[in-house]
Amino acid sequence: MLIRREVPGDRAAVHDVPRAAFGKDAGPPPVEAVLLEALRECDGWLPALSCVAVVEGEVVGHVVGTRGYVGERPGVGLGPLSVRPEHQRRGVGLALVHTVLGAADALGEPFVALLGSPEYYGRFGFGPAAGHGIEAPDPAWGRYFQVRPLTAHDPAVRGTFRYAEPFDRV
Repeated sequence: MLIRREVPGDRAAVHDVPRAAFGKDAGPPPVEAVLLEALRECDGWLPALSCVAVVEGEVVGHVVGTRGYVGERPGVGLGPLSVRPEHQRRGVGLALVHTVLGAADALGEPFVALLGSPEYYGRFGFGPAAGHGIEAPDPAWGRYFQVRPLTAHDPAVRGTFRYAEPFDRV
């Protein structure tokens, strides 16, 4: 398995990953697929934080980090993360999350926020966002809204996290 930044030639394959991971055989595309396409077209898209997992030349997983804010202070919102069903539970998601966290840290980002399973994301150093003074966009998210501070994190940054605009409408 190779984890690398997404390149323009990957776009069609990346488009299919969340559909395979979250979709059903018929019906409308899953929200993760719709969100991913909307994020590509917004100002919050961070190309350096769009990473793919490739196995035998095939894109089998994808993760993206997009620009978010606490007040006027930038951060990163993680997701969607998706892995083709036949490659799930084989470390692909683990490798993608580690890669995007390392890339965000190398770029000087202060923290990464996400909505997800504390049991899954805790292994990456994510913890309750409120413990870092960062509040969820929706208070009902509770412990599922998490933050992973990075090297450039400033603990004085406090307030409500705001995801890239497509998260509000998808």
